[in-house]
Amino acid sequence: MKDARGYWLCLSQVQGIGPGRMKRLLDEFGSARAAWSAPVGRLHHAGLPEDVIHRLLDWRRNTDPGKELEKLARSGYRFLIWDDPEYPARLKEIDYPPAVLYVWGTLAAEDEVAVAIVGTRRASPYGREVAREIASVLAASGVTIVSGLARGVDGIAHRAALDAGGRTVAVLGSGLDQVYPPEHRKMAELIAGAGAVVSDYPIGTRPEGGNFPPRNRIITGLSMAVVVVEAGESSGALISADFAAEQGRDVFAVPGRINESRSRGTNKLIAAGAFPLLSPQDVLEALNLEMVAMQEVASRNLPADPVERALIQALGDHPLHIDELSRVSGLPAASISASLAMLELKGRVRQVGGMHFVLVKESPSSYEVG
Repeated sequence: MKDARGYWLCLSQVQGIGPGRMKRLLDEFGSARAAWSAPVGRLHHAGLPEDVIHRLLDWRRNTDPGKELEKLARSGYRFLIWDDPEYPARLKEIDYPPAVLYVWGTLAAEDEVAVAIVGTRRASPYGREVAREIASVLAASGVTIVSGLARGVDGIAHRAALDAGGRTVAVLGSGLDQVYPPEHRKMAELIAGAGAVVSDYPIGTRPEGGNFPPRNRIITGLSMAVVVVEAGESSGALISADFAAEQGRDVFAVPGRINESRSRGTNKLIAAGAFPLLSPQDVLEALNLEMVAMQEVASRNLPADPVERALIQALGDHPLHIDELSRVSGLPAASISASLAMLELKGRVRQVGGMHFVLVKESPSSYEVG
């Protein structure tokens, strides 16, 4: 078989060969193909336990890597390995990233600017509204929303990102063909068209309870930060917060009433050092993502006039003098005065005194805790 990827696929499907053992096999044998066909003695030398070796031997007696590759291609899904350019760089930074990441849809370069939004499956009206607002504002600002497609906060976050015209990534605790909950199948299809649905579980893996806590490390691994909206003291969302802290990601928690069980987890996160999230803007500012928001708005609404376009691309929220604008844009100061005046009339820029200009942007609304 010319394509060695089939060997990656088959090795990763052997129970007991996770990312750590896959790396050891690659280090020992130099390639997935060589590891697949290695003799028993060398598999022992590579550190595989006896039971895993038996499963591998049984699997390779009954499995053709080329046919497995063809079967996956027919399913409409695909997979990424560590060496693939599309493999998420942020995910690759964590300890033991998935050796094989199954993908339905498309992962894009802009998904590196991502925030996870997680929370209880039984969100209160307050939690639902907060989750919707946070996801909407961040998605409209060019931030990819990552979550787990579960009922409650997860589903609300995905839907809000889609409604805002943004990108979103769902991480499953099952195979891509086993969407859970089943009522979110249509949403999964929409997400695949505006982002991606991903999993490290092989096609056909059922959504069993033990699969979900481990998948949370992928949710956080794909993200720059994690926002916990509502979570009880035993909520799975707190597992995501733990993974985020271990991976060096910022953790934000939405404060809630002290007598509300769904807020006990988030309130305790804040007491333990998580950032209290009072507005979606808090995330943009803490992660220095304000410029991402402005660039996204500008790219969608750049004027046809080339001088106006150049000025909008050069401006930000820090005042620039017209001479500095001339230097940054490469245009003579005399030729940009009229364009700045026109952009002011259009409400796209504002003069803040002394021939200094800034780009106009809308501030997302904040919400009160209660």
